[in-house]
Amino acid sequence: MNRALPAPLSGAPLDAAQFAKLMWEISDPAAHDAIREEIYARTLFRLQCELVKLQRWVHAKKLKIVVIFEGRDAAGKGGMIKRITHRLDPRLYRIVALGTPNERERAQWYFQRYVAHLPTGGEIVFFDRSWYNRAGVERVMGFCSDREYEEFLATVPYFETMITRSGIILLKYWLSISFAEQRRRLMERLKSPFKEWKLSPMDIESVRRWDSYTKAKEIMFQRTHRPDAPWWIIDAEDKRKARLNCMHHLLSQVPYRDLPTRNLAMPELQNITPQDRKRPLSAFDVPMAY
Repeated sequence: MNRALPAPLSGAPLDAAQFAKLMWEISDPAAHDAIREEIYARTLFRLQCELVKLQRWVHAKKLKIVVIFEGRDAAGKGGMIKRITHRLDPRLYRIVALGTPNERERAQWYFQRYVAHLPTGGEIVFFDRSWYNRAGVERVMGFCSDREYEEFLATVPYFETMITRSGIILLKYWLSISFAEQRRRLMERLKSPFKEWKLSPMDIESVRRWDSYTKAKEIMFQRTHRPDAPWWIIDAEDKRKARLNCMHHLLSQVPYRDLPTRNLAMPELQNITPQDRKRPLSAFDVPMAY
């Protein structure tokens, strides 16, 4: 299914205004990524343009795609999804990030609340964590019993086979980071007023239980990596490289073509009389503070 993509820096160059806007969008002063910002900005723009073409193709052909992102806390799952979807039509994709199951959901078939979020024709769904919570955080933190854990590992291959046989394209990504990098990112969240909301006691506990998470991850790969639903591992030590590599790989997994855009034209402007320009109220105008 591999598809040749254009070279990252090919195509018409960006003008100064476009490039300045891109640089502002992707700037991350706290990042220590090795890739140069200029190369990152231009490559990110090219790949996002290709993702727009892919989305149009998915919509036109009524394809159904599920993209799962898993990884340790602070691995960059949310940032990855944000960059992938940045220029997509929000009406044609969904991001699913489910919270703790309520009492009713805990009494359901485990996969039931995830089935409700699977895509319809022409839609892409991104899972920021997924049913694999049971193989990771629930197992390590003791939120499920040994029987529930083993039942999950035994049945998830059948569940995913049902998904893929129904016509859904399933892509599973694991974002891999080192212990030192996870600790650095969590410390950054602890110190930053803009990122503190991302930090929870569970995140702190995950550092202490690093080895337990490693063991759970290895068992998960061993039991759930199959030809029809493989795990794709992304080296996420460098956030920017990880984002580019993931986008490039995602595009290679779904054959698509660039469809012609709609031929739309703006109508001629009609005559506007002064009365048409008058507003009935002005008391509620927002003050011009800037």
